[in-house]
Order: sequence, then structure tokens, then C-alpha cells
Amino acid sequence: MNQYPTVMADLKAQGIHSILTQFCDLHGVAKGKLVPLDSLPEWVEQGAGFAGPSIWGTGLGRFGARSEYYGRVQIDSLRPLPFMPGVAHAVCDGYAGGQPLDTCSRQLLKAQLAKLHARGLRLWVGIEPEFFLLKQDAHGQWQGADAQDQLDKPSYDLKAIYRNRDFLDDMRQTLIALGFDLQQIDHEDARGQYEINYKFDEALAAADRFMLFKMTAHVLAQRHGSVFSCMPKPFADAPGSGLHFHMSLTDAQGRAVFHAPDDALLLSPAAYHFIAGLLLHADALSALCAPTVNSYKRLACSESASGTTWSPVWKTYGDNNRTCLVRSVAGRLEWRLPDPSCNVYAAIAATLAAGLDGLDRQLQAPAPSNEDLYERFASGALMPERLPRDLGLALDALAQDTRLIEALGTGFCQQFLALKRLEWDSFSQSVSAWEFDRYAQAF
Repeated sequence: MNQYPTVMADLKAQGIHSILTQFCDLHGVAKGKLVPLDSLPEWVEQGAGFAGPSIWGTGLGRFGARSEYYGRVQIDSLRPLPFMPGVAHAVCDGYAGGQPLDTCSRQLLKAQLAKLHARGLRLWVGIEPEFFLLKQDAHGQWQGADAQDQLDKPSYDLKAIYRNRDFLDDMRQTLIALGFDLQQIDHEDARGQYEINYKFDEALAAADRFMLFKMTAHVLAQRHGSVFSCMPKPFADAPGSGLHFHMSLTDAQGRAVFHAPDDALLLSPAAYHFIAGLLLHADALSALCAPTVNSYKRLACSESASGTTWSPVWKTYGDNNRTCLVRSVAGRLEWRLPDPSCNVYAAIAATLAAGLDGLDRQLQAPAPSNEDLYERFASGALMPERLPRDLGLALDALAQDTRLIEALGTGFCQQFLALKRLEWDSFSQSVSAWEFDRYAQAF
């Protein structure tokens, strides 16, 4: 049945005249263009066209049939944007030469999910966005947008929530209008840091929803005179932002695959195998889940003004243990490695590929950790292996993890490694203010 007339009539009745065709580049940054609603069949069947080399990480050339990137509108994703009257948002899949583009991260995730669906399984993901509200002062220096937000331990600070109530309520109203099932809004453990939680969804829908969340937050923060920032750790003396994935699998009957009521941690054998896969591939996953130079300022055993750090430095897991890389919670898994600078499609795809490797090979998880690993670290005791200390080491680990690259897709991984090595080289060759302060007059 041709659904275009019905969809178009419904949108026009809501005052919609244009579609914002949105995809993301390799870095996970939203891109797109405005196209007329009247040509909806073209945008769905052929796609909105973009110059391929103008998008980071496509690997497309400057001429020929595969030089054009086509973003094909996913018609079920169309929804009016409250902050852009007359415009409907649409999620797009990347195509080139009439074929799915293997460097498109949304296609990457769909390919991993197809492998999972072939087993009769579904992946559900609850994403927890943490972020900062920032601004620049008259000298161009970045700082928290709320000058009064100065508590050393600001978690759940109601005064800050009241001062920023206009932005937060604007977010609440807009997200609800976009179909988000909100669960909570709170001030996090760093000055200027917030978290907004909403209900979990199937993996692809969860990734799409996070991209829409970011777009909304960028627009509304600007409206209220601040910058919505997914920078993992903008302030050296404060905790950073994570993007934790709460993951569970269900079978064809909707039963929870990871849950086992008789186990001490309420985890099934499948869950332990999945955990083992995550821990085995954790170094390589760091590159995709924590993909910036700044990410590794978060993934460090650093002091915090709040007296508390939640950074998942060590490769282990434990029951409701926030000092571990994997936290088990009532029969589901919280993957604590990702931060909000990641390409969410690629991060979920890689995490799933690693977990499936653990399932396929029935890898054995180590014993769980039942202690505060930061207290153990402070005592000088022997620690579990830790994650890579910088982006360069994480990229080396990904390049060497041929099993993960093959499972995930060589095309995307090659582009990712090439671009991220350039980023790491640029950082390594830069000279910071810290170096001038320490060395300029020292010798």
C-alpha cells in the first residue's frame, strides 16, 4: 500500500512543509539538510543527496557513482520539531551507488542487529546522557554557564536546578512533545553538569533517540544563553560525563536472556559470556566508546573536588559496583565505558559485536569484584588490568583486535582509525599552556 499520501496529508495538517533529513558523520555529529515534504517518495526511495567527501569518514571519492552520499529517510521516524515550526525531523540511512554504505554508522549498527535477530534475540538499551552547560567568558575561557554553581559536591543540588529551571523545563516540554518517556532530571557530580534520563528502547531506536536528544539540547541551550557540551571532562578537578548503556537481551518470547533468579548476581550463563566478551575486547572498545583525546582525562584515577569519582578504569565487573567497567543491576548489564563524545551507533554496534563474540565462544568471565576498587587502589593492593591511558593506545588496541574489526566491519574501522590517528597526532604535536608553565623557564 502506498503510504505516502496519508503521511504527507497528516504532516501538512500539522503545518509541516519541509523535512530535516538527518544522519551523522563518523564522529557522531548530526548532519543533514532541509528538503520539501512534497518530494517525500524521492527522499525515502532514493535519498537526499550529499557530496560524499564533504562528510567525515564516508571514504567516498570526488567523482563517479559512489561519490554521492544519499541519506534515505526512514519514514517511521518522521516527527514535527517543536523548535523548528513547519519542519519534521527524519532519521536517514546512508547509501552510495544504490547500496547500503558500510561506513555509515547507522548501517553498521543495523548489520550487527541483523546478526542478533537471526538468533531470535533483541537488544534493549537504556542510555543515560550526562552533559555540561558551558559558556565562554570575555577572554574566551570556558566555564560553567551558571556562575553560582560552585559547590564542591553538587550532586542533586536543588538551588542549581531552580536557577536553571527555564532550560530544564524547556527540555522537559520539548522532549515529551518528541515522544520521550522522561524518568528524571538531576544535577550531577560536577559543577554545571546535568543528567536527563528517559525510558529504554530497542537498540536502533535508542541510538536514534539519543541523536534527537542531542539536537534538542544544543538548540535549547543556545536559546537560554549557554552551550550544551558532550565534552567528557571539561574541568580537570571535577568528574567527567559518561554515557552509560543499560543493556539486556530478550528472546522471541520476550523473556530476559541475561536474568537468572537463582544466581547470586541474578545473571545467566549467557550474561557471563557476554561480559567476558566485553572485558576481552575492552581495550579496542575504548577507541570507539571513548573516542577523543579528552575521553582519557575522564578514564583516569584522578582526584575530584567532590571527593568521589565514578570513572570505570579497571576491566572487571560486579554487582551494583560503580567502580567497575561492567555493573550488573538486577539481571541486566550497565556498560560504563562510553562517554557522550562517542558515535552512539558505532559504540552500540561494537559493544554488541564484542558481547556476541563472548556468547559464540562461550568465554568465561573472571570472578566478580565485590569491593570499592578505588579503595583497593589507594591501599596499594594488586589491581585488575586497566583500560588504555590515552587515545593513541586505544587506537593501537583496536587496530590489533582483528576479530572485533572483522565482526564490526573493516570499511568503517579503517576510516575510523585513519581519522582518529590524525586527531591523536595533532594533539601529540600541540604545545599546551601546561608545558609553557612547567618548562619555559625551567632549564
